[in-house]
Amino acid sequence: MFSRMMILAALGLILASAKPAFSASLEQGKPAIKSIDVIAFQPGGFLLIGDGAAGQVVLVKTPESTGKKWTASIDNLKEKIADRLGVAVKDAEILHFTVDSSAATAYLAVRRLDTKSQHILTIDGQGKISEFSLDNVAYKTIPLPKGSKGAISKITDLAWTGDRLLVSGLANEEFGCKLFCIYQPLEKSSEVILTSAETYHVAHGKWETKAPMTVLMPYEENGKKYLVGAFSCTPLVKYPLESFQKDAKVKGQSVVELGSGNKPLHMFTYSRGDKSYVLINTFRFHHARKPFGPSPYWTARIDTSAIAEKDNINEKALRRLDAKGEPAGDQIKIITEFHGVQHMEKLDAANALVIQEDGKGVLTLKTLALP
Repeated sequence: MFSRMMILAALGLILASAKPAFSASLEQGKPAIKSIDVIAFQPGGFLLIGDGAAGQVVLVKTPESTGKKWTASIDNLKEKIADRLGVAVKDAEILHFTVDSSAATAYLAVRRLDTKSQHILTIDGQGKISEFSLDNVAYKTIPLPKGSKGAISKITDLAWTGDRLLVSGLANEEFGCKLFCIYQPLEKSSEVILTSAETYHVAHGKWETKAPMTVLMPYEENGKKYLVGAFSCTPLVKYPLESFQKDAKVKGQSVVELGSGNKPLHMFTYSRGDKSYVLINTFRFHHARKPFGPSPYWTARIDTSAIAEKDNINEKALRRLDAKGEPAGDQIKIITEFHGVQHMEKLDAANALVIQEDGKGVLTLKTLALP
């Protein structure tokens, strides 16, 4: 047991999920939200909402529940969401997705295209779809600081690390990739560190400052804490959290390149025996020209030993494909069972909860075994 724990620590699993030290001074009522860019569920029963239009993160208290199991498989998901919203299927759009694993409940951010209104729906483990109303909730808003040339335009992802909240966003300036580090207790007066990111794009062969970080996750390696982000066209990059200083320009270390023409969507870590992995799904916008499988949505499993790499970084980063377009090694593997997965999140130690498209436009919410 001790040996296995040491191996997992060395491989760098995601940080332990300590409960956030929220104060008791939550407001009651309806939070002023302009946009729902991304959502994430965090320990302590809080839904995090990234609102880029208002330049803020909103924390909303949710009902706490434990001991439930996920047993449902929901076919024709989009049709059922449209029915719940009272709109035509063409007027329902899924924006983002997260899971409260302790309550076996999925949270979906959705948009009505006819009215442009945004909503949060919940689906429990037995398949019941409900609306999570924001009209009267316990909440807290955390404003994000503006950079030297104005506020961010969109929040692309956010994640709780154990002692702080990490947020990525985009701004219309030279260093357009913005990273925020918000220390607990996540009050309006909490310290918020704004940094700008510079990244070596392996597929492009150059350093870039405006490329969008589309997903992120916390990561720990030999006691050192990092933010690992994935970008369009598609490097995985790690940034030491100790480098996050006010108004700093942080250079990342690109460690993995999945190939150009892809947009990462969701990413998390998990373990299998004495091994640990990153699972990442992407949308391939070059699918018509050069497909990686039957669907533009494809998923890769990455051995975390690649994330821990110290020497083969940036220009020498591990590529999924070699010069001939063939798989370069066994550290990165395409998972065929996850073809068509548009949204995913870890449900428990053995399963992911996914929204998967069948190739004919039909979406299903179901569990898939972690590979």
